[in-house]
Amino acid sequence: MKIHQNQPFPIGYQAITSLDGQNSDLLMDFGILTSTRDHVFEDSTPLERVFILLHGEVEVDWPDQKQIVSRASCFDDNLWCLNVPAGILVRIIGLVDESELAVIRTENENMFEPTVRSGAAIIKETRGQGSMNDAGTRIVRTAQNATIAPQSRIMFGEDVHYPGKWAGFPSHHHVQPEIYYYKMFPENGFGLLRLGDEGVLVEHNDTVLIRPSLIHPQVAAPGYAMYFLWIIRHLKDNPYIKPTYEPEHLWVEQPGAKYWPDC
Repeated sequence: MKIHQNQPFPIGYQAITSLDGQNSDLLMDFGILTSTRDHVFEDSTPLERVFILLHGEVEVDWPDQKQIVSRASCFDDNLWCLNVPAGILVRIIGLVDESELAVIRTENENMFEPTVRSGAAIIKETRGQGSMNDAGTRIVRTAQNATIAPQSRIMFGEDVHYPGKWAGFPSHHHVQPEIYYYKMFPENGFGLLRLGDEGVLVEHNDTVLIRPSLIHPQVAAPGYAMYFLWIIRHLKDNPYIKPTYEPEHLWVEQPGAKYWPDC
């Protein structure tokens, strides 16, 4: 399911999914926080939360801590995020004319120390080189998974497609629900996603909701870089560890695989 954002996000928090409302089966609140200079946002909900800076500059305050963080581009710059347990007050103040953050919330009874992840704490990889004629070359930044943050119910990171390249292929699926949030560069670009048996056009600021066991490979249009924030909600007693691949497509990654035309 795609949620298309055809207008700029309003100032403040805009919910896209809600635990107690629309698309509650995704088991997550997900939304976009847009700040202007001196705009103040506070959150102390009784849920685990993650705040991810997409671009801009903000001051982030939480008990006995404060950081000023900036990011010019989610395409080129490493990510900064704050993960806090239920009930911790977080205050975000805009420091420039426009800043954008992604906000994720979910139920989690585990208590842990508020944690900032940035810089060397982010696992940054270039995947896909030397395989499938480099058709899947992309940048992957993993911020949290079951090993990095075992106390969390939220796994997330970022992919940046090089123009014309794929992600998520060979086709795969998993039982944990997932959310994708997209940016394009230039902004009039697009990509195509296979979601189960359907094709989905994805554009700048779109969100795609990936329900359990749907395959979801995707490709960026030539000439356009495609960024997506990916968020997987661990299930209780069944965290995401690795996907299940569609066996009929696994041959494309085998050493010496021959494609048409032979090259």
